[in-house]
Amino acid sequence: MLRLRLNAANHPTEAILAFRIMHSKISAVPPPSQLKTLDDLLAQAAHYAEFCMRNSGKMPPTLFLICADGPLMFIPENLADESEKDAFATSARLMCIAHAATSVVMALEAWAKFATPGEKFDETERPSEAIDRREFVILMGESHSGQKQKFLSIIRSGNGKFFGFGESEVPEMDEMKGRFAQLLPTKIPDAAMCDLAKGMLKVKGVGRATQGAFPRLPRSRR
Repeated sequence: MLRLRLNAANHPTEAILAFRIMHSKISAVPPPSQLKTLDDLLAQAAHYAEFCMRNSGKMPPTLFLICADGPLMFIPENLADESEKDAFATSARLMCIAHAATSVVMALEAWAKFATPGEKFDETERPSEAIDRREFVILMGESHSGQKQKFLSIIRSGNGKFFGFGESEVPEMDEMKGRFAQLLPTKIPDAAMCDLAKGMLKVKGVGRATQGAFPRLPRSRR
């Protein structure tokens, strides 16, 4: 069992994510020149995560989408509490519907602790307070053909600054659940559903997304 503490915009929240595990190995992939598949989007998210970590030392929760009109990104301005995190998750799902996304990746930082073989897993202990805690950037990817994830192990130098990503020993999961998982709708939305989702985003104050833009939550929800 694996328990994660999500470090969302410096306001962490506790979350237990349920997995069905499929053994695999994570390898580094260069950023693609074009985004067409979920693998392309995961590679792009990993590239962006390294850029953020090297420049600011942190990775803000970020949604990456592949849509009919091109790739999009969605970043909240602030996630101060649980209601803000719920609002971001809701807006992310609406973005997927509004733009008929075919692939999506949610990227965020998290503390994690792991069950030790032969020992009982303490679910009451916060991952951030565990002696054996580990720090990751987690990429949770989805397409209509399934889910894929990458756990990027964060390596910091002695002064606490980001040094790079290491090889992760976390096996690939064939299913992931939680607030920021399962963002794609179960059915491909039709034009009416897309328009409805766009209207709901407008009411929430989320700006219309365009290629290369960074839609943000409105000031009233900070």
